[in-house]
Amino acid sequence: METILAPRSLPPVPRPTDDQQVQQDAAQEFVARLRAAAPLFAAAAGAQSAVVIEAVPPARHRRSRCRVVLRHPDGSEVDVALLGPAGRPGAAFGPGFDRQVQRWLAAGAPRDPAWLVPDADAPDGVAVDVPAWVAAN
Repeated sequence: METILAPRSLPPVPRPTDDQQVQQDAAQEFVARLRAAAPLFAAAAGAQSAVVIEAVPPARHRRSRCRVVLRHPDGSEVDVALLGPAGRPGAAFGPGFDRQVQRWLAAGAPRDPAWLVPDADAPDGVAVDVPAWVAAN
């Protein structure tokens, strides 16, 4: 058996452009902000605690996404998926996606078919379209 050695010098890894770095920073800020809002989500829902188990920043081709598990004082849990706008991550907080989620939870987490969308990744097969709910209220 013959051993072939790889060349010692590898091509440099391209550094992100300033615009790419700004997008990455905005996406990380989006995720951090949603995760930090978990106690506010719990308070708005009248729950004992909340955990943001999924936070996906928006992109040109996909909507932002937040999945929250709320634990109520009686021990019951509610797992809900929420969809926000598509676009740049920094722009998603222009209208305040985290505040919109809080408003939806404080309103009793209404589940009207007008703003529910099929979602294979959601625990019950549907996600709440938060911008559609905001537009209707």
